[in-house]
Amino acid sequence: MLKAAGAAAGAAGIGVGAGVGTTALGSPAFAAGSAFAHPGLLHTRTDLDRMAAKVKAGARPYAAGFAKLTANRHAQSGWRANPQATVYRGEGSPQNYAVLYNDIHAAYQNALRYHVSGETAHADTAVAILNAWSGKLTSVQGSADRFLAVGLYGYQFANAAELVRDHGDFALGRAQEVMRDVFHPLSDSFLRDHNGAVISNYWPNWDLTAIACVLATGIFCDDRAVVDRAVEYFKHGDGMGSVKHAIPVVHDDGLAEWVEAGRDQGHALLGVGLMGTVCEMAWSQGIDLYGYDDNRFLKGAQYVAKWSLGGGVPYTANTRKKGAIGGWSGSETAAGAAGVDPAMTRPIWAMIANHYTKRRGLSASYVTRAAAKAAPEGGGGDYGPNSGGYDQLGFGTLAFTRERERVEGAGSGAGAAPSAGASGASGDASGGDARPQGAVSASPSPAAGRDLAATGAEDMVGWAAAAGVSAVAGGLLLLRRRDRVRRGGAE
Repeated sequence: MLKAAGAAAGAAGIGVGAGVGTTALGSPAFAAGSAFAHPGLLHTRTDLDRMAAKVKAGARPYAAGFAKLTANRHAQSGWRANPQATVYRGEGSPQNYAVLYNDIHAAYQNALRYHVSGETAHADTAVAILNAWSGKLTSVQGSADRFLAVGLYGYQFANAAELVRDHGDFALGRAQEVMRDVFHPLSDSFLRDHNGAVISNYWPNWDLTAIACVLATGIFCDDRAVVDRAVEYFKHGDGMGSVKHAIPVVHDDGLAEWVEAGRDQGHALLGVGLMGTVCEMAWSQGIDLYGYDDNRFLKGAQYVAKWSLGGGVPYTANTRKKGAIGGWSGSETAAGAAGVDPAMTRPIWAMIANHYTKRRGLSASYVTRAAAKAAPEGGGGDYGPNSGGYDQLGFGTLAFTRERERVEGAGSGAGAAPSAGASGASGDASGGDARPQGAVSASPSPAAGRDLAATGAEDMVGWAAAAGVSAVAGGLLLLRRRDRVRRGGAE
């Protein structure tokens, strides 16, 4: 019903630019010059340099990850864009959103391939695709599914564009306008009013796509207020996608219930991938959402990984209200974790496992096992022809495998973090994978140009391996809490 109700609103005003407002309630104004690090979404300059060096040296598992990339049909320099003025998802004519996500993945894959191989034809292809779309796309319409479209394809468009933002032929300003005027307004609107629905009507993934788009827009467009808006909603938003609603119950064995496990496996995996994407993009700018609330996301990811691998997990019955404000309403109860297919996977685990085990030095046994099983991770086009196979950009084995940080004074507990150095960021003097300590806000890059997502010391081979190579697995993650089971939580 809400999909149908939203269609009419989607047909009018979707292409309207963001208005002036506050970061808490309204659409924030876009202010240039906030000095974010670039490239600075899923990949930083250090990340890209690492990939190139490792692949050139034939290092495992990077070489296998790069082979997965080059074999994908989207990663070929012969790809030609098919831009549309209006994209429809859910309702409308034609249902053409597949054209958009296929082209975005082609742009991303060609841009990534260029940074690893140095072949300029791939950079040129990525630029041509993105320029074609930024020169034609004016609106995204349809049912409520249009919110999914702008969230997913908005954060992906920004990531592809971020990789070629310095290319001489890239229309950067026009790409930023598309993010501001087409993708961002709908995502921000969804976080404010949830398509006119009661706050719990939509499962966490709907919020998470919107958060990812808003965050990517703020970074790509150098707007700190927009970044702050996404960070604040991740921590304290009223919808089901904020971290304490998506992961409502934390147990003392280090597992935390992922509420969407009561729905089905595919959507739970999507949620973990989206939340990881938000955390990684924030990390590139020195904002630690990975560690927020005593590594709450890690505990939720561990839960989903164990469950998806076929392990038993607890689930507290969850009843949520549904319907439209002032209209039909009802409720739905998820009484237990849904059944799983252990063969189902998404390219989401390498990024998460490498952050917690390599950057932070924490144990994440189930996440690590899931990542090893999925390696080498592919991307769009490798996981089926439907839209679900394009919800993540993927290629995590290539992009996120890293060596363990050497950090003095770091413990192994849930809240352990490296000590702050002279620059105010943690990590070793060699440019480790640092982040600011203490209160976290959306701040510009640190002084002296330190890369907040540097790879760290080269003292250990990455755990992620090519297919058939076992991962290094630690013991069961035990992130003890003072209370045995709790809901909510304090910042």
